[in-house]
Amino acid sequence: MERGDSEENAETGMQNSITTSVVEKQSKRRIFKIIVIGDSNVGKTCLTFRFCGGTFPKKVEATIGVDFREKTVEVDGEMIKLQLWDTAGQERFRKSMVQHYYRNVHAVVFVYDVTKRSSFNNLGQWIHECDEHNLTQSIPRILIGNKCDVISELAISTTIAQQFADRHNMPLFETSAKDDSEVDHVEAIFLTLAHKLKNSKPMMPPTIAGYGYRPGQNRVITIEEAERRRSLSASESAGDSCAC
Repeated sequence: MERGDSEENAETGMQNSITTSVVEKQSKRRIFKIIVIGDSNVGKTCLTFRFCGGTFPKKVEATIGVDFREKTVEVDGEMIKLQLWDTAGQERFRKSMVQHYYRNVHAVVFVYDVTKRSSFNNLGQWIHECDEHNLTQSIPRILIGNKCDVISELAISTTIAQQFADRHNMPLFETSAKDDSEVDHVEAIFLTLAHKLKNSKPMMPPTIAGYGYRPGQNRVITIEEAERRRSLSASESAGDSCAC
């Protein structure tokens, strides 16, 4: 064998070894399934789109069945993958998907529209549905009031929303998926949840992790970076004004 062929084979072998190492490392990466639920038109799809892609979708249509996005983030030096499952708010679009949707869930995000009182009033039904599918209080839950950019149409005050969140042991966050200035805030909300999940042990089976996959833009963001930009806590949400 000539020297050139030997060097080429060695290089190929090294590349294969590196590829294998990367695959092995990725295969050990923890994957967390987060479901995003709430009434139709509260902005569930826009929130997941904003977090995973960093932008607001140009065209938004009603979700039929389940919409799926994922993003890899770094938390305390560990790379973890967040899979966001966004279901249709209308019963006729989601009935056949409910069993799949509530399987192997690691966290729940409840979303309501701060300008639409009915979406807030219906949160109790969504919580009840979670309870019916055995999503216990041990599974992290957060509450997001979306569309804070429409201040003039505010229907639910922060005080009322905070009282509801306290009764159900959830932190409250208020934001806007549409407002470009809120992009860091949306990221920090989900990264706060990621930080909590990072300390848990479960990993989704590969068959569930890949269910309904739609390729999207993944960007690595550290929790430290998000916290530097905007510090979030449930106590910050208290008060009469909208935390936009």
